[in-house]
Amino acid sequence: MIPSNLLPIANHLWQSTLFAGIAGLLTLLLRNNRAHARYCLWLAASAKFLVPFSLLVLAGGQLGRHTAIAPAQSSVPVIIDQVNEPFGVDVSLRPTPISHQARSASLLVPILVALWASGFAIVTFSWWTRWRKLRTTIRAASPVPLAIGVPVLSSASFLEPGVFGVFHPVLLLPDGVAAQLAPEELQAILAHELSHVRRRDNLAAVMHMAVEAVFWFYPLVWWLGVRLIEERERACDEQVLRSGSEPQAYAEGILKICELYLHSPLKCVAGVTGASLKKRIEAIVNNRPTLKLNFAKKVALAIAAGLAVGIPVILGVTNAPTLRAQAESNQRFEVATIKPTNPNGMHLLGIQIFPGGRVVDASVPLKSLIATAFDVSYWQVTGGESWVEKENYDIEAKPPADLQPRITNLRYTWTQIDDLRLRAMLQALLIDRFHLSVHHETKTGTVYLLERSGKPLALRPTGTDEEHIRRGGNTGFSGNLGFVGGRWGVYNSTMAQLAQFASDYYLHAPVLDRTNVAGSFDYKEPGGDVEDADYTHTTDSFLRQLIPELGLKLERTTGSVETLVIDHAEKPSPN
Repeated sequence: MIPSNLLPIANHLWQSTLFAGIAGLLTLLLRNNRAHARYCLWLAASAKFLVPFSLLVLAGGQLGRHTAIAPAQSSVPVIIDQVNEPFGVDVSLRPTPISHQARSASLLVPILVALWASGFAIVTFSWWTRWRKLRTTIRAASPVPLAIGVPVLSSASFLEPGVFGVFHPVLLLPDGVAAQLAPEELQAILAHELSHVRRRDNLAAVMHMAVEAVFWFYPLVWWLGVRLIEERERACDEQVLRSGSEPQAYAEGILKICELYLHSPLKCVAGVTGASLKKRIEAIVNNRPTLKLNFAKKVALAIAAGLAVGIPVILGVTNAPTLRAQAESNQRFEVATIKPTNPNGMHLLGIQIFPGGRVVDASVPLKSLIATAFDVSYWQVTGGESWVEKENYDIEAKPPADLQPRITNLRYTWTQIDDLRLRAMLQALLIDRFHLSVHHETKTGTVYLLERSGKPLALRPTGTDEEHIRRGGNTGFSGNLGFVGGRWGVYNSTMAQLAQFASDYYLHAPVLDRTNVAGSFDYKEPGGDVEDADYTHTTDSFLRQLIPELGLKLERTTGSVETLVIDHAEKPSPN
């Protein structure tokens, strides 16, 4: 099992590996074409490690964030999404306890981070020390009056000829190299180095060095580096031969450089002796003609590039704004208004369905509306600006006719109607009016277990409706907590519902039922009539007292905590 903290990295590595694999297949298709085309494919595979698909998905989400609710998706985008992120997270917002092995696994994350940081430091320090030595060599070098378009320096070092620098390149030649090479050999070597300058190979090499430093632990990036150098040198060789250099003289010049001088210590200093020397010499001497890309291959490469960028963007457009809400085109309120709360207006406890089918939720912040719409607890909603929690709004909406209850003078609560469809409608309303964008996130945190304390259970099973009413409860409702008949009480509730009450109103953390107690029960504080009611309790203090009185206890542990993170929200414009 991959720790949730590492899931984005695992998905990114998988996506980049798949991308490199496709690039490799395309290079086989282009094996008879010029090396520059294959070099560009390997360079794109390297750049993919610096550009997670999640960024493209996020960009697609921004393009589609004003879309209210997406229609039900076909299986094709879902399959693409599963291939794109095979290491997924369970998006159900149900806390799960962490075992001893899982707690041990959670310690693995900081250890891996420390190992990665150590490797990153070693790789970068090694390259930095080599760069410092080269910089010292450059400063000690003498200018050479060669009019070839870039500054030329001569050094007493035994380094091969090479181009140093990214944005202001200079050509570094070893002292006396002109005496060691024939004029035509030297001309071919200089043409090779100028080809590196024109192609900006040092800039590409620096980019891949960054990839190797960040992903030093992944063998594929080092293998990509070898492929890049191989195709880079072949591309320059082909350019030199196309410019008119004699193949035999060029090959002999390279062999003399290899015999007399040291290879460049850094990939970002483009020399002349890189890649497989034997294969290069054979290719230079044979001087076989290479093919330009024909129209069909250009189209195939364009389609591959379009798919690589387009698929994650499309996933972002279709999925991000609604968190894959299972919505249909008719899951909208017919009419809906959202206004800042009127201090003199109505104040309701939760969403109410009034006669005529009106859905009303008054004096509630956006954070509470999000919790209701996505069926999570208030404490599970995180992120957003301060107004999301502090500014209250009144909502009044009318659902489609098939969801309007047939009532005349009673109020119905949310759960008595079609819960799933109404939540989808509220999600659509929040996305439309608040431009809401959210995502699920899993983290490790505190979890409580509701267990038996060892004392006898002091539970009174819920009886008939008549008995239930005498105890202070209401008929037709499951899971009630409140101040009824002058006393705090829990009515017609299961242990799972009691755990949810403790989670929402007392601990503000996941509470899991581990009592193995079936059925529902009533509990009402002992005491007198309404006139003698004890108003000193709050909900959390009542639950703190209630749980041990019932013969239960709360055990603190560590577990997976699911949250709903607000990525974006805007204050609604006036209706």
